[in-house]
Formats: sequence, C-alpha cells, structure tokens
Amino acid sequence: MNTVKPKSGHQSLRKARVSLPNHAYLITTTTINHEPFFNDFHAACAAAKCFETSEILGDAKLLAWVLMPDHVHWLIQLGQHDDLSIVVNRLKSFSARITNRVLNRKGKLWAAAYYDHALRAEEDLKTVARYIVANPLRANLVKHIADYPFWNAVWL
Repeated sequence: MNTVKPKSGHQSLRKARVSLPNHAYLITTTTINHEPFFNDFHAACAAAKCFETSEILGDAKLLAWVLMPDHVHWLIQLGQHDDLSIVVNRLKSFSARITNRVLNRKGKLWAAAYYDHALRAEEDLKTVARYIVANPLRANLVKHIADYPFWNAVWL
C-alpha cells in the first residue's frame, strides 16, 4: 500500500494558499528561532519604517500592523498586480536588510514561512485591526496601546 505522508511545518502553511486581488489578509511571521530582535528600539524603528514604504508595498495597502519583539502581524489588502507572497517577501526582505544593518549582523532575520488568513466577507476589517494592534496589551508589554510605538492602522 502506498501511503502519502501528510505535509508538516512550513510546507503545510503553503498548502492551498491563494492570492486574490483586492482581498484582505492577516499575515503573521516570526523571526528566525523566535529571536527577539525587535527588543532593540533602533532595530524596531528601522523595520517599522519599511512597513510604511509604498515602494515596498507596490499596489497593496498595509491597513494595520504591529511589530512585536519576535514576530509581526500585518493586515494587507492586495491590489491588482502583486500576489500575496510577493508583497510579504518584499516586506520581509527589505525589513531584514535594514534591521540587520542596524544590529550589525548578517543572516536570516525572518523565518521562511508565514501564516496567512484570508478575511471572509463577514469579518470586519476594523475589528481585525483592533485585534492586531492590541497584541502588545495581551503580551503585557504595555498597559496602554498609546505607550507602544510599533503599530499603525489606516483608520487613525
């Protein structure tokens, strides 16, 4: 009997991934080995600046994001041209290069894989954005979101 071993790990994250124009996606990606690179204020500032750069996003829009010490959450609305994987790879690549420069290091910064959730029609973008930016509160990094500098949402 020929049995097929189920895919696990990073391969299973890519299984059935689709990229729909004008659709919103919640993306989560971690740093390599969950290293808390973004505990360094200057490294976090450098990465955050990349998230706000239109050349990196292309025709996609970053609706909300939060940068945590060892991971990031992005709420991305795709445009007409670039697939989700292209937008995510650009965000990871550019932010890794500039962050590595600030930290005076070389090598991978982000884990290869990422988790994506395509928002369903009934999911409210603002509710998802509030959930994203509340991450530092749930992680007990701050008592008030206004005290955490590494997040943004287009509704502000």
